[in-house]
Amino acid sequence: MFFRRSTFKHAEFRAGAVDALGAAPGLAAWGLMTGVAMMNSGMSTFEALLMGVTVFAGSSQLAAIPLIASGAPMWVVLATGFCVNLRFVVFSAHLRPYVMHLPLGERLLTGYLITDLSYVQFTGRYPRPGADHGQRHAQQAYLAGNCAVTWVSWVGCSVLGVLLAGLIPVAWGLGFAGILALLGILFSLASSPLRWVSAGVAGAAAVAAFALPYKLNILLAIAAAVAMSLLLETARGVSAGDPEAGP
Repeated sequence: MFFRRSTFKHAEFRAGAVDALGAAPGLAAWGLMTGVAMMNSGMSTFEALLMGVTVFAGSSQLAAIPLIASGAPMWVVLATGFCVNLRFVVFSAHLRPYVMHLPLGERLLTGYLITDLSYVQFTGRYPRPGADHGQRHAQQAYLAGNCAVTWVSWVGCSVLGVLLAGLIPVAWGLGFAGILALLGILFSLASSPLRWVSAGVAGAAAVAAFALPYKLNILLAIAAAVAMSLLLETARGVSAGDPEAGP
């Protein structure tokens, strides 16, 4: 579906691309500084380019790069990347009805290209899966356009950052644009009191455990937020008389 001519010509492809353009400058600046950071971490040019092109996951890249630079054990790097990206399990479960009609290869490609921004904008525009072929095609065209702009913005500027690392000082602080982009996503996703509580718990835990080595405060923050969310969900189910919520 992504590579069919009808997808590129569909009006929803252009709509998805236009929606993604709003955040593209922030993603581009963030990707640029990520490329510079990869080179400053001690990676070779080949390793940095390989990571920049194949690892389409900005938050896990930024979490892993300091660990790589500090010589952290590989299990810590992998565990950090895994935990940072756990949110995509939730995204995947939600998007399953939207993409199960696609062949396996296209589902895998969709999973690779989905970002926080794409997920938020796509589900905001299409709160329910398409009921027929025309609606499903429109949804996939929108997602293709949105993901195309996001991928080009991030990967293109990550590669540019690798190639121009010697000319772009980290002191410029362009990476702060990525923080602003993430804040925009955070406020889009924090649509319920439970989500606000989990975000607050994660932030407090990350700050409280900042002194831990190898950025383990990130793992602790994720674990604290998940545990608090489960406790609150269970308590809410019990108060509502849900027999499946547990004792």
